[in-house]
Amino acid sequence: MTRPFSLAECDALGFDLDHTLCRYNSPETARLIYDSFARYLVTEKGYDKELLTVTPESWDFCCKGLALDLEDGNFLKLAGDGTILRASHGTKSMTPEEILEIYGRREWKHPVPNGIQTPNKSILPCITKYYCYDNYFDLPGALLCARIVDCLDKHDRQTKYNFWKDVIAAIQHNYKTSAFKENCGTYFPEVKNDPAKYLQSCPESVKKWLRQLKNAGKVLLLITSSHSDYCRLLCEHILGNDFAGLFDIVITNALKPGFFSQMPKQRPFQTLENDEEQEALPSLDKPGWYSQGNATHLYELLKKMTGKPEPKVVYFGDSMHSDIFPARHYSNWETVFILEELRGDEVMIPVETESEPLEKKGKYEVRVPCSLSKQWGSFFVDSISGLESAEETLTNTWSCKCISAYSTIAIPRLEAIAGKEDCSY
Repeated sequence: MTRPFSLAECDALGFDLDHTLCRYNSPETARLIYDSFARYLVTEKGYDKELLTVTPESWDFCCKGLALDLEDGNFLKLAGDGTILRASHGTKSMTPEEILEIYGRREWKHPVPNGIQTPNKSILPCITKYYCYDNYFDLPGALLCARIVDCLDKHDRQTKYNFWKDVIAAIQHNYKTSAFKENCGTYFPEVKNDPAKYLQSCPESVKKWLRQLKNAGKVLLLITSSHSDYCRLLCEHILGNDFAGLFDIVITNALKPGFFSQMPKQRPFQTLENDEEQEALPSLDKPGWYSQGNATHLYELLKKMTGKPEPKVVYFGDSMHSDIFPARHYSNWETVFILEELRGDEVMIPVETESEPLEKKGKYEVRVPCSLSKQWGSFFVDSISGLESAEETLTNTWSCKCISAYSTIAIPRLEAIAGKEDCSY
């Protein structure tokens, strides 16, 4: 950035819902997501019943930023330059020698899935051989897939794995558009039955901040890929029955990252009636509650609402793939990355000499909190093994590189910034 970032200069503030405005009770939610997929695979696809039992120690495997090699059943942790720092086959950690045998020189040259590639290159469209675990809704699926590999190997070590299509079927069964209304699958019925078990109320400081922003003339946006009915349940529980009054525009089923990357004709806005999509709109002419849509038509409306030819927008989200990268890359919005890993233990992060000073980029200082997995290590940094020097060499992870490249600032939760709309970073 050429100057410090200030919320006071932003005309519109957009918020993702899941794991941004709405925080979940992580242990309960993770187990529910895992169970919803595992039950389907066991009952409908004939997978080993062992998948239904998870020990508390198993959850240590979950770490954001891992890439799953779908054909080989290997999970990879990458450095910013593409070096494979750690790997596992299923849940079992691989030795440096095993990594070299399978992947050659350890430097990862292939695109990583979900449209994310090593950060020294551009982020590319999704390919089918790899999947990257990018957010907290993803992580239970990582543990499940690793345990599927373990179960399959108990019977006969596979040369190529073909379980991913069944995992996709489990996801579609539980999260399809009609699942909430039809009360089918495992996930939605459980959350509807006991939302307090899974959802945390939004802190009063954040709700007060949203009202202050609205009163100050800021345009507030809620942009979520959750469907209208589920969005309503979440918002009523965490914000109250009058939550809609906090936002000028609510967009559900946004289908991010396509909301930012797709052309308007590919993704028009649609009106809603009783949470059902109705007519497609040629443009977005007024504030309200809509479904699907695109950032181009939204920005045209923001021009009218603010009276500015180039209103400045900032978007808060927790997913690099769905929120931060596309909002920054396609729409040139400022981005605030909600990164709960910043709440963990402190570690040293190496500073690259060619990078811009941290105080100008709005990043956290050299010493930052970090979340650690015993198996995978830090989300932010790791040591490079196999070097002749006895001195430990730390390097930024691929995830850390993406944060630096595409987020304006990163914060652990909204409370860290609530009420500070007049400050700079």
